[in-house]
Amino acid sequence: MTTSKVPAGSMRSGNILGAVLALLACVTLLISACGITAPRSNDGYADLESLGMRDTNRLISLSIGPTLLHFAARYMDDEPEIRDLLRSLDGVRIRIYEIDGDAGRVAQRISSMSEHLREDGWEPVLLVREQNEEVHMLLRMVNHHISGMTVLVSDGESEAVIINLMGEIRPEQFGDVMVALDVDAPGVDDVQVTQIGEG
Repeated sequence: MTTSKVPAGSMRSGNILGAVLALLACVTLLISACGITAPRSNDGYADLESLGMRDTNRLISLSIGPTLLHFAARYMDDEPEIRDLLRSLDGVRIRIYEIDGDAGRVAQRISSMSEHLREDGWEPVLLVREQNEEVHMLLRMVNHHISGMTVLVSDGESEAVIINLMGEIRPEQFGDVMVALDVDAPGVDDVQVTQIGEG
């Protein structure tokens, strides 16, 4: 597993999964079946603590399971890469925070969260760090396959984003993940995963 360190660039998160989330929000109210929320029992589920209330205000918190993801994929004919990604996922968890306090403390919490995941067996593949800006990408490996991906982002000014994807993800899909989630994380397209599950 190789880790890329690249200079920080602009980071943003906005229209998460584009118009799909509006659709998912409506469907959530209509469907009362299993698979609506991300499954905690999945190998790719990340045990993530909150960034806390001292310096952040949580704006969005989503947990989407396979039923809604596969439903949404049916409406992504114009974006086949994102459609294929949604079909491969078992769950998506997204938290978006407004930074309304000390951005440095938020960056420290992001870094601490990354360390906690590493202690829990997640493997880091990308680190971007400059001043209070942080981007961490970590993977969960099971039987030589990627079963989960977690991205932790703080733009060092106004926003922090935490994303946990569950399901089999191919390295060539990393860029598609960032496009689908509308998170500009520099260096993601250049991440190279080697010796998967070895060592």
